[in-house]
Amino acid sequence: MDGTVTLFLCGDVMLGRGVDQILPHPGDPALRESYVADARSYVALAEAAGIPIPAPVVPSWPWGEALRVLEDAAPDVRIVNLETSVTRSDDFAPGKAVHYRMHPDNLPALTAARPDVCALANNHVLDFGRRGLDETLRSLTSADLRVAGAGRSADEAYAPATVPFGGGGRCGRVLLFALGARSSGVPQDWAATADRPGVAHVPELSASAAAETVHRVRQAKRPGDIAVVSVHWGSSWGYLVPREQVRFAHALVDGGVDLVHGHSSHHPRPVEVYRDRLILYGCGDFIDDYEGITGHEEYRDDLRLAYLVSVHADADAGSLADVRMVPLRSVGMRLEPAAAEDRHWLHATLDRISGGVHVTLEPDGTLGLAHAP
Repeated sequence: MDGTVTLFLCGDVMLGRGVDQILPHPGDPALRESYVADARSYVALAEAAGIPIPAPVVPSWPWGEALRVLEDAAPDVRIVNLETSVTRSDDFAPGKAVHYRMHPDNLPALTAARPDVCALANNHVLDFGRRGLDETLRSLTSADLRVAGAGRSADEAYAPATVPFGGGGRCGRVLLFALGARSSGVPQDWAATADRPGVAHVPELSASAAAETVHRVRQAKRPGDIAVVSVHWGSSWGYLVPREQVRFAHALVDGGVDLVHGHSSHHPRPVEVYRDRLILYGCGDFIDDYEGITGHEEYRDDLRLAYLVSVHADADAGSLADVRMVPLRSVGMRLEPAAAEDRHWLHATLDRISGGVHVTLEPDGTLGLAHAP
């Protein structure tokens, strides 16, 4: 679309644990979970629930059909929430029930999707301590990947990642700020300080926390920039969006944020358009090793959405121009096209839970928003 910039966004990309084990360079499979003690058990569960996995798979395997979606859409900027430590460290964070890590030599499984920015402010990036975080940051930097939401100091963690875009009268920048809220399980002691590595942490989704974020956005944003805040918040299951999330998101938009990219839930949550800006309250998981794990089947966490969001890049920069959501399904730890009945289920569910907008099912099988002009 002329005069617009298109962003690809998705929910949690969890390339650790079972996914790491099917890749060419699996790390140590040892786990400290009450459920299983070996990450290869998650591979066995996935195979029992779906299809045999021809491990070792090629690095692009987990993305599957999503790579074709990205090729066809050719988004200007690609943003993912990388919810995995990239490390060889064995410093299991104490007091955590689940730890995620992928071997650094498996980074091609991330770069296969060519993300422009990895949001890191989540509840798994320090699963293997600050030594693991340091290796994660070094590994991503060596792969020429921008990061936001974690760093070796508070200045680094809270700073935005900047992605330029241009051509066709759309020259500008996308600024990505990433935050990890305590409500999603990000421990307080993971917060970055002036002299301590960590994440951009939000203890409470309060008016003051929103004001602090808005201040950072206003300091960095120039005319024509698109400001995105990627926030890891809330519980894993359920469609109810807490009032504090709504208030926080609205305060961000009121202060100049153009798109709120929410994640943490294992399934998609409501979509909202507020003051012509898009708020995604929960994008759901995108890549994980959850196949075969029982419980919460009513939420269909095997279904995934790739979000393609176009915003104006000229007059009223950042206002919503178009939304396409591409339904996918995880089978054998690989994203496949969603079947017709799955697309209909996602359409009906998102339309029911998203107040104020009408979710549409398009002839090509994608989902859209009737609100978008």
